[in-house]
Amino acid sequence: MATKLFDLKGKAAVVTGGNGGIGLGMARGLAEAGADIAVVGRNQEKSKQAAADLAGRGVRAIAIEADVTDNTAVAAMTERVIGEFGRIDILVNNAGINIRKPPHQLEPAEWDSVISTNLTSAFLCSKAVHGAMKKGGGGKIINIGSMMSIFGASFTPAYAASKGGIVQFTRSCACAWAPDNIQANAILPGWIDTDLTRRARQEVGGLNERVLARTPAARWGEIGDFAGIAVFLASSASDFVTGAAIPVDGGFSIQG
Repeated sequence: MATKLFDLKGKAAVVTGGNGGIGLGMARGLAEAGADIAVVGRNQEKSKQAAADLAGRGVRAIAIEADVTDNTAVAAMTERVIGEFGRIDILVNNAGINIRKPPHQLEPAEWDSVISTNLTSAFLCSKAVHGAMKKGGGGKIINIGSMMSIFGASFTPAYAASKGGIVQFTRSCACAWAPDNIQANAILPGWIDTDLTRRARQEVGGLNERVLARTPAARWGEIGDFAGIAVFLASSASDFVTGAAIPVDGGFSIQG
């Protein structure tokens, strides 16, 4: 029974920003559970490498180059996935960037870039796959938030706004699409060892020490830490879980 609950064989997943970091960690988890994967990103060579990694786990995997902030590109991406796999059951909205500046130094164009990549893309992709999920009898949307969905930081005004917005957007989708048997949930990663956070450690003095001191698990997270939560939220095991924002943070958000 437990194995069947987490079985994703015959399912098709779209993972934006799935060619590295948390996105790749989640895609690997979904592939191990049997889902076919469409890796969507701007760096086609990196996406092809990720797709090869996933195909090596016994599933079909394709790489799609697309700008997920562009509605036309998102529509074309959705059509291709349906053409290749015949369905879309799972969407992971993981594409994201950050520009670290205090609010008074952030340029409007930088604000727009972060909001568009992190938040608007989730709206465009979710809207685009809704029809296919409804036609298929249901679906799972997994949006990637952040500790900045909960906390503030002087150097992440646009990022924090986008990730706070992700949580509220997730709740709206959960309410709107429950009649279509579509569950929408958010994951709030803590401090994870990725290319983005390695740059943060270079740009923000003392960050590494503060993270380790605040995290009960006493370590930075790894991308493999997201395989299990991805499978849970993408599978029938989470059919009565919707609108949730789940920290995956080693306890960072509950440490007093």
